[in-house]
Amino acid sequence: MDNVAFGPRSQGVPKAEARRDAAHWLDRVGVAAYAAAKPRSLSGGQAQRVALARALATRPGLLLLDEPLSALDARTRVQVRGELRRHLTSFDQPAIVVTHDPLDAIVLADRLVVIEDGAVVQVGTPADVSRRPRTDYVARLVGLNLVRGRSSGGRILLPSGAELVAHSAIEAAEVFGCFRPAAVALYRERPDGSPRNVWQATVVGLEPTADGVRVELSGDVPATADVTAAAIAELDLLPGTVVWASVKAAEIEIYPA
Repeated sequence: MDNVAFGPRSQGVPKAEARRDAAHWLDRVGVAAYAAAKPRSLSGGQAQRVALARALATRPGLLLLDEPLSALDARTRVQVRGELRRHLTSFDQPAIVVTHDPLDAIVLADRLVVIEDGAVVQVGTPADVSRRPRTDYVARLVGLNLVRGRSSGGRILLPSGAELVAHSAIEAAEVFGCFRPAAVALYRERPDGSPRNVWQATVVGLEPTADGVRVELSGDVPATADVTAAAIAELDLLPGTVVWASVKAAEIEIYPA
């Protein structure tokens, strides 16, 4: 309580009133039961809640949160992220959150500013940035494949000489095309039939995910593919394995570069 009351006291608020304010904010962030606890006895999640209460107790004109969830374990992070979103929604002043975690940014923000190599590369709502990334860095943050090339009647002509067919055409000289890793199918032999987008690629990496394995592919169309662990075994995929990849035209969103 003394820690949270310090801000109001520094602003000239009488001690009793500052402690009432502190008790209010501790209750609001869910740690009222620890009002008399020593800081060293708190868990990481409890300490983060106290830090938020301490900041809000001063009634700031601007709230700056620098990596507010970075020190938390996965379970606590989910809980505190939800609580923080609720507090930011009710906070009637501007708030700036700095984070390297795309999920934190998407959940907490009304507006995203993505900074890459010291420069702003994209600004927009979380939905806009997630749906239409404009750099490889942003695409990877939101879990999408991104290609850039010249537009030709619904086809994206890539610098490598390869081309991808999108479901629709747009009037623009340079375009982006993005598609989900889950939309990429992998084969050891060229697939039968006439898939509109098929290319040969080399496996360069395998990374476990919550639902399976993400396969990193190099070649004329660099991409990632999400497949099941069973598919990894069935296709005998290892770094260096040559595979065929395909994606349906309907899975590719095309927009101006």
